[in-house]
Amino acid sequence: MFLRSLCDPSRLSLAGRSFYAIRQGMAGEPGYELVGPHEWKEEIIQELLKYKDAFGVRRLGGRTVFINHLEACFPTIITDYIPAMFSSDLSDYLETFKASMPASMTTLNLYGSFEGNDISDYYRSPVELGWTKVVKFDHDFLGREALEQEIANPKRIVRTLVWNVEDVVDVYASMFKKGDHYDFIEFPRYQRGGMYVDKVLKNGKLVGTTSSYGYSYYFREMLCLAVLDIDQAEIGNEVTIVWGAPGHPQKEIRATVAPAPYKPDGSKGDLHKVL
Repeated sequence: MFLRSLCDPSRLSLAGRSFYAIRQGMAGEPGYELVGPHEWKEEIIQELLKYKDAFGVRRLGGRTVFINHLEACFPTIITDYIPAMFSSDLSDYLETFKASMPASMTTLNLYGSFEGNDISDYYRSPVELGWTKVVKFDHDFLGREALEQEIANPKRIVRTLVWNVEDVVDVYASMFKKGDHYDFIEFPRYQRGGMYVDKVLKNGKLVGTTSSYGYSYYFREMLCLAVLDIDQAEIGNEVTIVWGAPGHPQKEIRATVAPAPYKPDGSKGDLHKVL
C-alpha cells in the first residue's frame, strides 16, 4: 500500500506520489495526517479507498469529523475558545492571524445561553483547556508569571458533560408541539464557524460554560466539553446546562461531569507493523 522512504522515514509514497506522514490525529486512535500538495488530494483519497475492503477504509464527512475532537478532548480554536488577540497591543498579530486562516476561523460568531460582558470572557487559558503537560518554564515568554501562578493554584479545568437523555428528547419533542419550541440541537453537532457557549449551573449558581456539544454515535450519548470551577469538576457531579439563546425558551438540561478526554486515548501504540 505505502512505500516508506529509507532516507526520510517521515515520507511515504502512494500511487507514485511522495508526501509527509505526520503522526497527529484527533480520534484518539493510531493514525497519521498526510501532508502534500493540495492538487493531489482527490487522487490520494481515491487510491486509499481501493483498500476499503482489506483495511476497512471509509470516507467520513464534515458533520462527523469534529466529534473526534469532542470525544478525545482536543479543544479547537474559535470552537472552544477565542484567541486572546483583540487588545490594541496585539493588532499586528490579529491581522496576521486573519490573513493566514480560513474565513470560518476569523469571524466571531457566538451562540448559546452564556452572555459575556467582554470578548475576554470567551478566552481560555492553557490550564483551563488541559494543556499544562506541554507548558515549559525553561524560557521566558509573554504571560509566564501569570501562568505559573495559575498552574500552582488552578481555578477552572476542562471536563466532559454527559447530557440527560430525557431532557435532550424534550428539546426535540418541542419541535412537534404547538407554540414556542426550544432551540434546535444540531445533530450530530453544529457545523464549525462559531463558538457555542452555554451556562453551566449548580443550585442556580454559574459554575462554568460549555463548548463543543455533539452526539457521539460511539457512546450513543450527547456530550460537550465544559470549563468548570475546580470545586464543581469532580467526576460524577450533577450540574445543569441552560439550553437556548437569551430571549428564547430555555431548557435546563441535567448533565453529569465526566473525564476529558471521555474516550480513552488509544493512539500511542507501535505502528511499525502497520507501515
